Amino acid sequence: MKKMRRLCNCSTADVRGFRMARILAQIKVFPADVPSDLGRIQNSIINSMPKTASVLKFREEPIAFGLVALIAYILMPDEGGFMEQVEGILKRIDGVSEIETVMVTRVQ
Repeated sequence: MKKMRRLCNCSTADVRGFRMARILAQIKVFPADVPSDLGRIQNSIINSMPKTASVLKFREEPIAFGLVALIAYILMPDEGGFMEQVEGILKRIDGVSEIETVMVTRVQ
């Protein structure tokens, strides 16, 4: 049987070795307290992501009365249920009160 050349690492390839589509999600993360340690929340988000997802960047967005939300840009595979898995992980992080998915787009 002829071997297929891998196009990418196996974490982003399906069973045939073809590259899977990826999505970029922009997710707003609201801290639980007004004086919050955003750096600690950022580190928790980065460390809790599955191996096939990665945080590209963070942006801070002032909301009101000293409350600052984090906007996380997360790149992940376009697989059924994967977005829900990432949202569940973010909701369980200590210091996060709620999340809001702002935008999701498919990337090449």
